[in-house]
Amino acid sequence: MHQKNIIIPKTARYFILGDITDTIEQVWFVCHGYAQLANYFIKNFEVLNDGKTLIVAPEGLNRFYWKGFSDRVVASWMTKEDRECDIHDYVNFLNCVYDDVISSLKNKKVRVNVLGFSQGTATVCRWLANNKVKVDNLILWAGAFPEDMNFEADKVVFDAMKIVAVIGNQDEFLTEEAIAMQLLFLNKHKISIDLIRFQGKHEINKEALIQLQKYF
Repeated sequence: MHQKNIIIPKTARYFILGDITDTIEQVWFVCHGYAQLANYFIKNFEVLNDGKTLIVAPEGLNRFYWKGFSDRVVASWMTKEDRECDIHDYVNFLNCVYDDVISSLKNKKVRVNVLGFSQGTATVCRWLANNKVKVDNLILWAGAFPEDMNFEADKVVFDAMKIVAVIGNQDEFLTEEAIAMQLLFLNKHKISIDLIRFQGKHEINKEALIQLQKYF
């Protein structure tokens, strides 16, 4: 048996919170976690919708029923099956979303923030390592850099942006030991990162998001 892969046209979607106007000063690209949908995930960022901020939520290309055959529909960015092709596809997709949004803005000097939540953290890290888009700030929320990244080649990309990790002190998926290991891992590769902690679980926390907005 031989596997063969072909490239096909595919319809993908993303959602926008805010209006595309001349007053936009910053754009947030926010990537959801495993088993979420972008149209629900983007609602977490309503607090940023101030008339000067555009929030953009792309959706993972792989949708499925959460339980059985008729439960709620969710999406993911990739699985371990044919993972390199999935990564290639979502990197191309995110590049297209970025170009589509930025080209629609008259103000080409907007500040660009990229936020990945949970599984979305590895997604945005691999996307930005592709080095096709300009980003000012990277936020890793309840997740981390994927350990299989080639930091020798990609470090120059991440050195050009401010990186912040945001983690709840009751996150059920991230132990304190895992957090400490990630910080040591990044220190080893000389990746500078700031850490924000909040009172909460594996979630987008409104108060932490307001704090983060003032951080930049």
